[in-house]
Amino acid sequence: MEITRYESGKTFLYKLNPLTKVFFGIIVMSVAAVTIWWIGAILTLVIMFLYLTLNDGKKKFAYITLLVFITIIGSTWSIAPYTPNSVLQMVFPCPVSSYTVVWVWPSYFVNIMGYEPQLTLQALIYGAQISFRITSVLVSSLLLILTTTTSDIFRMFSKMKVPLAITFSILVGVKTVPKIFEILDTSVKMQFIRGLGYGKPRVLYPIYFFYAGLMAIIPSMVYLLRGAKNLAISVDTRGFRAYESRTMLVDLPFTKYDYIMFAVMAGLIILAVLANIYGFGRSIPYVGY
Repeated sequence: MEITRYESGKTFLYKLNPLTKVFFGIIVMSVAAVTIWWIGAILTLVIMFLYLTLNDGKKKFAYITLLVFITIIGSTWSIAPYTPNSVLQMVFPCPVSSYTVVWVWPSYFVNIMGYEPQLTLQALIYGAQISFRITSVLVSSLLLILTTTTSDIFRMFSKMKVPLAITFSILVGVKTVPKIFEILDTSVKMQFIRGLGYGKPRVLYPIYFFYAGLMAIIPSMVYLLRGAKNLAISVDTRGFRAYESRTMLVDLPFTKYDYIMFAVMAGLIILAVLANIYGFGRSIPYVGY
C-alpha cells in the first residue's frame, strides 16, 4: 500500500526531523479547526501537491487524490442528513422554504436513524465544507507515515519524554494499520486466484470485490491476533520496559529544512489569527462568508 507505509527517499520531506512533521500536523489541524472551511480546502490542496516530491510522486498523488475524494464523500454523507435547518439557516441565511430539496426520507429513517425529514442541497454543501477540516488533517498525517521510519518515531517520542507504554502503543498502531490493508488486499486477491467470479460478466466484478472483502475480514482478524501474540512474546523476550528510558545510537538533528518548516508553521498561526480577527473563523454565521 503505497500511501500507508514508509519508503526511503532523498527529498526534503525525508530530511525533516520527525518532531517537525508532528508539529506541522498539529498546526494544520488547529488552523483547519479554527478557520473558515475554504482555508482547510486550500491547505488540503497545497499539502496534496507535496506528495509529488515523494518517491513515485505521481502515483502517490493519484492515490491521495482518490482518498481525499472518498473522505469528502463519506464525511459529507455523515454530516448532511443530521444537520437541522436551524444550523443551516446560520450558514445560508435565507428562508427554509427556498432550500433545494434533494430527497425526502421515509418516516422510519427519521425515527430510527435520526435523519432530518428532508435532505437539502444546502445540507450537502455544509457537509462538504466540514469535510475539508478532516481532509487537511488526513493528508498532513500521512506525510509522517510515508517519510518517517518507526525507529525515528520511537526516538522522537523518547526525546519528548513520552512514557514507553504510550510510545509502544502508537508504534504498534502505525505498523498495524498498513498491515491490515495489506492482509485484506492479499486475501481478496487469493479468492480471485482461486476462481471467485471466474467466467462471470465483468459488470458483476464490483459485487464480487465487495463479497471478497467481506469474506476476508475474519481470516485477516485471525492473522492479526496471532501476530499480536507473537509480538508480545518478542518484546518480552527482548526485555522491553526493563528500564524507564532507553539510550540512543542515532541522533535526530534539526536542519535548515526544519527551520523553513517552522517559519511556514508560524505563518499558518498568523493566518489563523488574522482569519479570526477579520471574520473568517469557523463559527457560524460566517461573517466573512
